[in-house]
Amino acid sequence: MQRCIASTRRRIPPLFSQCRRLSSPPNQAKDGNLDDQVLVEGRSYSRTAVLNRPSSLNALTTNMGVRLKKLYEAWEDNPDIGFVVMKGNGRAFSAGGDIVSLYRLVGEGKFDACKEFFDKLYSFIYLLGTYMKPHVALLDGITMGGGAGISLPGMFRVATDKTVFATPETQIGFHPDAGASFYLSHLPGYLGEYLALTGDKLNGAEMLACGLVTHYSLSARLNWIEDRLGKLITDDPSVIETTLQHYGDIVYPEKRSIIHRIEMVDKIFSNDTVEEIIDALENEIAVSSDSWCFSTLKKLKEASPLSLKVSLRSIREGRYQSLDECLKREYRMSLNGMSKRISSDFFEGVRARLVDKDYAPKWDPPSLDRVSKDMVDQYFAPLGECEPELQLPTMQREAFV
Repeated sequence: MQRCIASTRRRIPPLFSQCRRLSSPPNQAKDGNLDDQVLVEGRSYSRTAVLNRPSSLNALTTNMGVRLKKLYEAWEDNPDIGFVVMKGNGRAFSAGGDIVSLYRLVGEGKFDACKEFFDKLYSFIYLLGTYMKPHVALLDGITMGGGAGISLPGMFRVATDKTVFATPETQIGFHPDAGASFYLSHLPGYLGEYLALTGDKLNGAEMLACGLVTHYSLSARLNWIEDRLGKLITDDPSVIETTLQHYGDIVYPEKRSIIHRIEMVDKIFSNDTVEEIIDALENEIAVSSDSWCFSTLKKLKEASPLSLKVSLRSIREGRYQSLDECLKREYRMSLNGMSKRISSDFFEGVRARLVDKDYAPKWDPPSLDRVSKDMVDQYFAPLGECEPELQLPTMQREAFV
């Protein structure tokens, strides 16, 4: 069942000299300092990028996207660096994009700043997905939305007993983005549709079982892994693979895990429309009174009806698209979704769940039967001459594959 979702890798240049530690430890930085939102730890032949907004669960900002891209481009061109590691400071790897800040930016009429956020973040994700050198993401703690986007396209992904993964965007009137339509659509069966529509969580063992991550380790062992990686003098992925396996743990999903319900997930979520998915759940409930069907149905009915339809189409399209094609489409969807031209569900969802926290969003349209095909189509429509599409250096980077 395990599947690698990393992109094709290119030849890695040789290594020559040793390097030094480049910045102070994470606990010495402050959230408010923009330069300290991503720290750097230097090792002999590697670099570690440390997401460093612990009080905000390392929620991603425009500045972080810019800094990550600049660092990774420099490291890719540096023959003294063999591989790169990414981790988070605190109890999260990254909870995703700083959605509340985006909500406020658009509310203040600063839509260009919002566009810049998506441009910088998606551009970095594409860079990582086509990265020349081995990459190790240590997903210790909360890893959601954009946090998954900036890590899962890399070569190696390590989950722990503290990892919590989810793409909960339909609950805030949005859609799984940051490359989610690419990696979710590549999961076994229709698990991607299930995760995208319900926002259900996976733990580290479940991520390993379905192929979202390549390795699993107890959180307590991560210091050993980092120490060993820091001593490696290599650019060879097989050497890094051996190290991760040596300190890894064998783990299996619990009996109640969604992984053991793949046949039921496929039966329900292989249906063509959200309405048919809900009908299938209700039919199962009528026959078996399955508690999983009850909880799944509840999650779908709490989500934005428009977001459910948009997200299902996005995952289905992602199954036949490359990473860059998914990112370009998601960029279009994100800007169209935040423009309020189609609906204000994003603002209502963020208000209800993250700002006022009354957990009672008033979706518009309020039900699936009121969501027209035209509304969904508008999410996927070109941005127009005044709003350029996402530009990715596909010709330059793919020429070296």
